[in-house]
Amino acid sequence: MASFQLELVSPEKLLLSRAVEMAVIPAAEGEMGVLAGHAPMIVALRGGVISVREGGQVTEQLFVAGGFAEVAPDRVTILADEATPLASLSKSDAEIRLREAEAALSAAANETPEKREAAMARVLSARAMVEAALAA
Repeated sequence: MASFQLELVSPEKLLLSRAVEMAVIPAAEGEMGVLAGHAPMIVALRGGVISVREGGQVTEQLFVAGGFAEVAPDRVTILADEATPLASLSKSDAEIRLREAEAALSAAANETPEKREAAMARVLSARAMVEAALAA
């Protein structure tokens, strides 16, 4: 199977840079599978799990809290707000993050629509983190 270069960058460091067969990314519109030769596009990411496939099997999974992905026929570059290997996720930390995000959403009830939307995005990302931590 053909491969493409996958790069995953977080604010702290380059987490992944290698040739892979397929990547499944949590696009804002839904899960998106990327293979070599994919049409070029830029997509927003929601909180969720990136799955890397090599040799027909999932070889790596990382949680991303959001960000963007630039897809080209021979390369995918993911700029993640935050990225953590699935095996390193803590259920208790994820639950704390969810409680804090829900409190911030409640506090934003009388704020501008943009602030409420940002608070809701944090809640959705935290929920995805809890689900990923439970699945790990």
